[in-house]
Formats: sequence, C-alpha cells, structure tokens
Amino acid sequence: MSAISEAVILIAGQGSRLRGADKNFLKPFVPVLGRPLLSYILEAISCAGISTAHFVVGYESERVIAEAKQLIPPHITASFIVNRDWQKQNGISLLAAAGHVSAPFLLTMGDHVFDDTIVDSLLNNFEPGLLNIAIDRKLDSIVDLDDAMKLQTRGNKVTGIGKNLRSYDAIDTGLFVCSPEIFAYLEQAKSINGGSDCSLANGVELMAVDGKVRGIDIGSARWHDIDTPRVLKHAEQDTGWRVLRSLN
Repeated sequence: MSAISEAVILIAGQGSRLRGADKNFLKPFVPVLGRPLLSYILEAISCAGISTAHFVVGYESERVIAEAKQLIPPHITASFIVNRDWQKQNGISLLAAAGHVSAPFLLTMGDHVFDDTIVDSLLNNFEPGLLNIAIDRKLDSIVDLDDAMKLQTRGNKVTGIGKNLRSYDAIDTGLFVCSPEIFAYLEQAKSINGGSDCSLANGVELMAVDGKVRGIDIGSARWHDIDTPRVLKHAEQDTGWRVLRSLN
C-alpha cells in the first residue's frame, strides 16, 4: 500500500477551449460517457488509498465547490483552497496549496483521466525526495501532440520539459508525486518570471536542472488530457482506456 494519503487536484481554470460559448459550463463536470469528468479522478485516487483531497479552485469557485461536494466519496476528507489568481498559470494554483498539504503528496490535473494502473504504478514506485512524474513514451498515441507537455529524459531522469521542445522522448501525463521542495522551486520560478506568475513546468524545469525529477514510465497504460472537444470525443471512443472500457 502506498505511503501517500493526500492528493492535490487542480481545478481552478475555466476550460475555455472546451466550453466554447457556454457561459454555464464548468469543466470539472463535463460529461464523459455520462459521468462528470471529476468523478473519474476521485474514483482513481480513492481506489489508490488516498484519504484526503485538497481541491484548488478559482473560476466560479462557489459553484465548483458545491458540485464537487456531491461527488466526493464519504471516506475522503476534502478541503477547498481558493486561488484568487486563477487566471494566472497553474504554478500559482499549486502554490496556493503550500501549507495545506504534507509531503510527499499526489498531484493531478483536474482535467486528466487515467487508466487505473497508472496511479497505482506511480504511488508504488515513487522515490521520496524527488519530483516523480508519470511519463508516456507512446508518442504516436498522443491526440494533441502540439499542446502536450514534452519531456527530455536520460534513463529515468527528466532533463528537460516544455511544450515547444524540439527534441523529446516522452510526454508528461499530468500526474505527479511531489516532494516538499516543489513549493520552493515554484517560488524561485515565480521570482525569475518577475515575481507574480509561473507555471508548474517552470518549477519542474528548475528541479530537473538540479537532477531532482524522476520519470516513471506508464508502459502500455492509457490516459487523456480532456482539454478540447476533439480530445473528449477521442477519449470516449478509446477502448484502450481501462476505466471507460469497463463502463461500456
């Protein structure tokens, strides 16, 4: 059983690329095969033994909190952290959780869904003291490769990260086990960027320079970043994704 009991779930953004002109749209609850997107994430972390979930919210926070509470399993203790600067990059959302979570902790994006084996593999193989990323080397399987967060690796070490990398051999799946140092590196990245904003990738890049980022290959397992209608449609049709296949 994993030694990790806490998770941080980032659901602060507005999901503009997925919602289109629908002003009432809340991305965490977009239907995926008849179920809210967020329910898959909650199911995955629940099955993995997570007992406390910290949700970082921002856009339409009161509505998001109200709807999320209806989905949270009774054995998971939930807290909601409001990021008033939700329009900024996702590094600011994670920084909002500093002081609320103990480390190591599981970190996931609120719009990603995973084969149930990916979370288990990450939690069973992470190395304390490092930033551990579930990575996908199946580059041909990525639906929106242009928008994917690309990685350079050397063995199991991540040496570079960025959407615009010219040379890469893996993709960041958006699922991490974080050491407490991630917050200090994000503060450093924010300072480098002028003191007000940073992305999670900025912090990961700085940690990678110091040799503190480890990739854990997901192998044949499947996942999706539900960021556009195209990816949503593909995810619903993907019979290789174990969770969705079990619902058909």
